[in-house]
Amino acid sequence: MTINWDIFYIFTIASVILWIISAATSATRNGISKIAVTTSLAGSIVFLVFIVGLWIYLQRPPLRTMGETRLWYSLFMGISGLITYLRWKYRWILSFSTLLSTVFCIINILKPEIHDQSLMPALQSIWFIPHVTVYMFSYSVLGCAFIIGCIGLKKHKEIYTTTADKLVYTGTAFLTIGMLTGAIWAKDAWGNYWSWDPKETWAAITWTVYLLYIHIRLQKTYKSKKLLYGLLIAGFISLQMCWYGVNYLPAAQKSVHLYNRE
Repeated sequence: MTINWDIFYIFTIASVILWIISAATSATRNGISKIAVTTSLAGSIVFLVFIVGLWIYLQRPPLRTMGETRLWYSLFMGISGLITYLRWKYRWILSFSTLLSTVFCIINILKPEIHDQSLMPALQSIWFIPHVTVYMFSYSVLGCAFIIGCIGLKKHKEIYTTTADKLVYTGTAFLTIGMLTGAIWAKDAWGNYWSWDPKETWAAITWTVYLLYIHIRLQKTYKSKKLLYGLLIAGFISLQMCWYGVNYLPAAQKSVHLYNRE
């Protein structure tokens, strides 16, 4: 069977059903549910099968277009949600991670953004795969931190800041690796480590927001946890701007990072 965008909806339906079963099961049981873990993992495996199949069909890594990066985000969001559930036993986290994954899957069904199979010379680099996948994983981990921030604003519990810390530390570490690999790649492809391209500028803004969170948290220079949760939300919004929002800015139309470039 040829795996391409034409049958993406089949894999999406199967994965989302498994993720929903996982979310529903975890939400109704105390502690770790083996059924929730198994179905969540199964949903991610099904989704991964599609990505691998698409990779084979395209004869290149499915990382070039915006639609293709949404695939990886949906996959990593499911994985990050499961890791958070296993580590901190939040019964509701799988519901939110499933919701985010499903939203991006639906966007891809409505707008798959099919492009030709070729890669421009600049993308034919050993840094292409690690740079994009590391970024997508960091986005998913910071997405979980965003969920924690939203819940924390509502419930005002200290345990949420402790969880958010671990997620932000991990997500920011991978975000930093993504920026470093991108800089090395840029030097190899265009001769400069950093050119203040609009996407690079927003990457720096996003990185700064999360570093500010870490600094404030470690120095304990805050009077209210609302500031911390607010930074988690602001960081996530900035991250979305960096990921795809910048593509719609007039100043970014000449950016080398545009995903809609043929």
